[in-house]
Amino acid sequence: MRVSELSRSSGVPVATIKYYLREGLLHRGASTSPNQARYDESHLRRLRLIRALVEVGGLPIATVKDVLGAVDDPATGMHEVLGRTVYAITGTGGDEAGAFADAAEADVRVMTAHAGWHVSERAPALAGARSVLARLHELGQAPGDDTLRLWAEAADRAAEGDLRAIAHGDDREGAAETALIGTVLGDALLAALRRIAQESHSAARFRPECARADGETMDSSTIG
Repeated sequence: MRVSELSRSSGVPVATIKYYLREGLLHRGASTSPNQARYDESHLRRLRLIRALVEVGGLPIATVKDVLGAVDDPATGMHEVLGRTVYAITGTGGDEAGAFADAAEADVRVMTAHAGWHVSERAPALAGARSVLARLHELGQAPGDDTLRLWAEAADRAAEGDLRAIAHGDDREGAAETALIGTVLGDALLAALRRIAQESHSAARFRPECARADGETMDSSTIG
């Protein structure tokens, strides 16, 4: 297909495709004349991954190049490819609230030990978790060990589901795209599901009732 057809099929403007070509994010097509080239499905797959990295992941071009370099390097194992992808979109949070850093680190150890996780110390998510936990301590809302273990179990099951989606594929670009989109949109979905579950559990435990003088009860939804 010509570049105009590649643009229509991918939804990426021609000018943007040419920019990706100049920056080396997209490989050159097969030359058919001095000013013409033909593109194929491999270009569509790469554009889909680039769009996911830029539009969903919000990554700068330099970071996109790093991720694509790992995808294209056959010497880079799939674990590292996925690591480069997920690390690139993972924030580390703010500072660790000074005096509460040790408490936050202890909380992280409780969760990693309970779940049996083995993770690099340079994982940005570790720093992010410590930052959030330190803030909870600072605000007087430190979770107990039972809560930490429940959170770890929930996260572990979610991560297992994420990896099942890519564990059996041979397509490195597809795996990176799935990891990226699954992480970004999966985070949003898990947050929404958590709030749904919170409402359900809250209703079961704390549904407010107002005692009437005649001894009847009234659900909060009927209170004017």
